[in-house]
Amino acid sequence: MNRRSIIGAAAGGLAGSLAMPAVVTAQTTFNWRMTSFYGPQAAFYSVGPGSARDLIDRIQRMSNNRLRIQFFGAGELIPAAEGFDAVSSGVVQMNYANAYFWTGKTFAAQYFTAVPFGLNFQGTNGWMYDGGGLDLWREVYDRFNLVPFLCGNTGVQMTGWFRRPIERVEDLRGLKMRIPGLAGRVMQAFGVDVRLLPAGEIFPALERGVIDAAEFVGPFLDRQLGLHRVAKTYHTTGWHEPATASELIINKAAWNSLPNELKAIVENACAACNAISEGWCQKNNADAMEDLIRNHGVNAIPLPDEVVARLRAETTRVLEEAAARDPLVRRVHDSFMAYKARFDAWANYSEGVYHNTVRRA
Repeated sequence: MNRRSIIGAAAGGLAGSLAMPAVVTAQTTFNWRMTSFYGPQAAFYSVGPGSARDLIDRIQRMSNNRLRIQFFGAGELIPAAEGFDAVSSGVVQMNYANAYFWTGKTFAAQYFTAVPFGLNFQGTNGWMYDGGGLDLWREVYDRFNLVPFLCGNTGVQMTGWFRRPIERVEDLRGLKMRIPGLAGRVMQAFGVDVRLLPAGEIFPALERGVIDAAEFVGPFLDRQLGLHRVAKTYHTTGWHEPATASELIINKAAWNSLPNELKAIVENACAACNAISEGWCQKNNADAMEDLIRNHGVNAIPLPDEVVARLRAETTRVLEEAAARDPLVRRVHDSFMAYKARFDAWANYSEGVYHNTVRRA
């Protein structure tokens, strides 16, 4: 063989070797398992538009079943609160939950679900997708071998259901209330006896007087639990969770094993469910709130301004203390708050003007 033939043969062999992985990749299928913090039939979280099952369906259809995912609700494979560790260790590839359930691992997780007096749905998306939030989230989770994704949002949640209305800060002292997360820690500063109860235990506890008040999500899902049957005061001020994001976490090694086109499918399916789930909440909460007020005698009212001001001050104190203890939390906190300042200034020209003048005209 002459020199030109040798080079040509070598080039042909090299092209063939490079092409082979692409052919194999296109035929490769992945069989994964997804666990969840929520029950297998939980509305919004497990079933319905934008839910975990909807997310799975979108991924499987877009990938032509190259990425197949088996879903397990809370308790079906592992307990609800063990999803973080199960994915971190590689026991399962994926888990669906909310990041603030993992504040025991890192306080920074709170910022990736909802911050009291923080960003609304639009602001959360702006910070996550374009303001550096998602990059920080992935940096925080990297040491746990996890890759996180934003995949849902309830929008503004309600303060909750109360047997008696809160008229002043002193009314909080001694109140037994189901309220999780950072909001619960803030409430404790005012003498609230905070109880952490799963969804299925909230109604019986409120009915029997084990608790005096309960926060869950919003009108549609709260009505499903029947909370309006035992408490008629519905404080609407969404101070504690102005936009509550859902989280998909994927084991880092599993994520890295996916070809780029399947990674793109997962990313786009999560973004779709993020938008679709919040739209579902807006429509269904509007219908449910009208029904609760018109047909069930519910008194939907905001918290008094004095109470809100005190809650805001305590929230600021708790967040600052947490940020002072951990440099990474400080970076997340400062990024979130800097973005919020810019977003709020813009909102005063846009959403604020619309709500205060145009919509009311």
